[in-house]
Amino acid sequence: MAAPRHTRRAFVAWALLTPAAPALAQPKGARRKVVTVLGDSITAGYGLPAAAALPNQLHLALMKLGVPNLVRAAGVSGDTLADGLARVDFSVQRDTDLAVVALGGNDLLQGQDAARARASLDGIVRKLQARRIGVVVAGIAAPAEVGGPYARDFNAAFATVARSRAVPLYPDLLAGVGRNAALKQRDGIHPNAKGVQVIAARLAPIVAKALAARR
Repeated sequence: MAAPRHTRRAFVAWALLTPAAPALAQPKGARRKVVTVLGDSITAGYGLPAAAALPNQLHLALMKLGVPNLVRAAGVSGDTLADGLARVDFSVQRDTDLAVVALGGNDLLQGQDAARARASLDGIVRKLQARRIGVVVAGIAAPAEVGGPYARDFNAAFATVARSRAVPLYPDLLAGVGRNAALKQRDGIHPNAKGVQVIAARLAPIVAKALAARR
């Protein structure tokens, strides 16, 4: 989602070096799975402390499911799918077991061409798979209010790539949050702390299943 970008490069460097801090003890003898969330300001935790942001909340939700994990934040405010494609190689480190691609919100806000968005997403997934990194595609559902044909084509982009690349799809990152004002910040776009918890709780089972499939 859109947010100030003047600290873009500095934040990328910080995000690559700063994983979400584990809050619960890891089971003895279990190897932590490394999950990287490649995203925009929702991943970056716009308007929230790091502990309340999506990477750490996803970490906690996975722990509740019994999945030892380390979740890394690779979110840059304002990024589109094309931006994600440009930086995926250095934003997702080599020891990543699974990358959650959580981009598309800014493409939607900017009215980016659906075919271009689909091509960028496909490129991201292709690059990750070439490195033998698992992928979960987390889409953004375009509301019908933006225009029926555009909403249809935009939404289909995520499903098409997930199907063609044989990766799990979580159709709408903001499911359960997007139309609930009580779960959003004052800007009416970004989730608040409670909203992020909803997102993490819904996304975690998909991520856990994808990690289990890689054993």
